[in-house]
Amino acid sequence: MATLEKPQDNQPAFVLHTYAYRETSLIVETLTQHAGRVALLAKGARRPRSAVRGLLMAFQPLTLSWFGKRELRTLKNAEWQGGQRPLAGSALMCGFYLNELLLKLLPRDDPHPQLFLYYQQTLKALAEGEPQVVALRRFEKRLMQELGYALMLQEEVGNARPIEPEISYFYDLEHGPSRLSSERGGAQNGVQLRGKTLLDLAQDNYSDPTTLAQAKQLMRALISQQLGSENLQTRQLLKDLQEL
Repeated sequence: MATLEKPQDNQPAFVLHTYAYRETSLIVETLTQHAGRVALLAKGARRPRSAVRGLLMAFQPLTLSWFGKRELRTLKNAEWQGGQRPLAGSALMCGFYLNELLLKLLPRDDPHPQLFLYYQQTLKALAEGEPQVVALRRFEKRLMQELGYALMLQEEVGNARPIEPEISYFYDLEHGPSRLSSERGGAQNGVQLRGKTLLDLAQDNYSDPTTLAQAKQLMRALISQQLGSENLQTRQLLKDLQEL
């Protein structure tokens, strides 16, 4: 049975997605700094004179107050905080990609304060024109870490031998990197990478085009594994715009 919880006031948050609910209301999926992903019922939010009608928009920093049951709380108040430049063009599509990742991979009511800050920083980077492929790879890596998938990037799995930049490795998605061998050639649950790519990833250094290309392969494989049979709608849209 759903239980009532202590009302929350003025919690930093972003809107991830909204759904129409009945004739005048919205269900609002949010990412909050201290409560994680929270679903809120915004009663009457679709009415022309609603105080929150123009506030519940993606990619804008808000503070939200709510009360009620854990499955679906009731929005009490929303206030715009400002300070975030709007996203446009392909940067806007990248923002929708981030939101879809969070909606599909982040469980509700699982606080990740650092992930909230990563998300905020990534929106800022996209708005300010940082290369989008770099901003996305950084966020994907941090999202995996927050979800409990700690990437092994500096040592081989099983023997803790340091990664060497000139050696080729096979990154097994379940375990980590090991030196590429002829026996490994037919393996499917992983990605072949340079040692330099792994070391660059550890430092968030994407200046090498090969590192950037291989990082995309690795993160795509890891995310697909987490998604299972689900697909990302925004990924295809991004591919239509540019190779991200």
